[in-house]
Amino acid sequence: MIKRFFQRPVVNFISRTLFYFSIILMLVYLYSYSGVGQGHFIYNEF
Repeated sequence: MIKRFFQRPVVNFISRTLFYFSIILMLVYLYSYSGVGQGHFIYNEF
C-alpha cells in the first residue's frame, strides 16, 4: 500500500522536491558555516 502511494506521480514529485530542497539547504548552511564570507585571519597572508 505504501509502495503504491509513492508511485503516484504527484507524491513522487513532491517527495523528490523536498528531498533535493533539504540537500540544497544543508549545502548552503555548510557553506555559510565554513566562514567563506568572513574576514581573514591576519597571519594567513604571510
